[in-house]
Amino acid sequence: MTSAAESLIRPFTPRALGAALYGLLALPLALAGMLLTSAGLAVSAVLSVTPLGPWLLAGTLRGALALGALHRWLVRVLVGDRVEAPALRKGRGLFGRRRAMLGDRAAWRAVGWLFLTPVTAVPPLLVAVMSYVYGPLFFTYPLLRFVNYRTVTGSHGEHRHVGFPLPVVNQDTVLLQLLVPLFGLALLVAGPWLVERGLQPQRAVLEELLGRDSALDRIRTLEETRAQALDDAVTTLRRIERDLHDGTQARLVGLGMQLTMARELVAGGADRQRVLSVVDSAREGAKQAVADLRDLVRGIHPPVLDAGLEVALSTLAAGCALPVGVTVTEGERRPSAAVESIAYFCAAELLANAVKHGRAGAASVQVRCGEGVLRLRVSDDGYGGARIGAGSGLTGLLDRVRTVDGTLDVHSPPGGPTVVTVDLPY
Repeated sequence: MTSAAESLIRPFTPRALGAALYGLLALPLALAGMLLTSAGLAVSAVLSVTPLGPWLLAGTLRGALALGALHRWLVRVLVGDRVEAPALRKGRGLFGRRRAMLGDRAAWRAVGWLFLTPVTAVPPLLVAVMSYVYGPLFFTYPLLRFVNYRTVTGSHGEHRHVGFPLPVVNQDTVLLQLLVPLFGLALLVAGPWLVERGLQPQRAVLEELLGRDSALDRIRTLEETRAQALDDAVTTLRRIERDLHDGTQARLVGLGMQLTMARELVAGGADRQRVLSVVDSAREGAKQAVADLRDLVRGIHPPVLDAGLEVALSTLAAGCALPVGVTVTEGERRPSAAVESIAYFCAAELLANAVKHGRAGAASVQVRCGEGVLRLRVSDDGYGGARIGAGSGLTGLLDRVRTVDGTLDVHSPPGGPTVVTVDLPY
């Protein structure tokens, strides 16, 4: 299909017609919504001294949210743009829900949108009418000129034209009858582009006032990550306490008992070989206690990270059960210790997943630091199918990286390969 044919067909595609229809509907709906909301707010203000006022105000805010949801639905169905609905406050009980509605920022943003959208809805209406109403009329101007327009003589002898409201003169020139259809065709062909540009202010306002509140989402994310960090800290402390109590402490108690036994044997003149056997057993217990303490410390902060992330990841890859290639590109400044620690534990978990779940034959770890972001990319040639929430530890990694405003992206189609990208700002 040639570009000329595509240009002629484009104004009649479902997306172009849907955008034009939304341009025609947006202003009437906006005016109706503004009038209803204004009436609700006015009556609520008058009745504010009565118990009915707050309830009416809450109902008005609920209606504003419903009108906003209607516009989001129209934009999604007709224009193809998806605007995420804002998170609403929740309350318990009838009075709790009313209190939550009266204090909900999303509801008041919807009210502000209802008063602003009658202005932003004017441009799409004008361009839709010009393109899809006057465009065809101008294009069929020669036919309409002779079929629909006629001169009518009134009862008082006056002359007037009836028919379509086109700029018709009594003595049309050939040039005029050629230029007007060409102008109408140009309007029709440019219709999708004009409607697209005319909808931009409406889209911007709708996204800003009816979409998700980025500031509020940011606050909620910080609250969630803070709670997650606190839970992780408590869990870590409990694990350390349990490991010390059940492992290292028990070994140290056994070591003390063995030393006491050796002392009693020496004091009692026991056989030399028996004393040496108890001392050797105590020495092995001391070595195991030291190893347990090292493992415990390594779980909190790997000491190998002190030598740098490249050395730490190379050491981690060397101890992995499959071949792992490590590439580290350092930036102008070194990431913080917390970020390096998160990257290390993410790499360790992802490599463990590749061995345990993905049954991979090889893997690679790539780290690039620059522009204030540490990007960790771990890939393997396993079976794929990994996803967050599938029991592979990815949910825990996501919670871990979110504590520093990081992101985690998983690309793992069935059959592989699996590529997990972690971005950690520092």
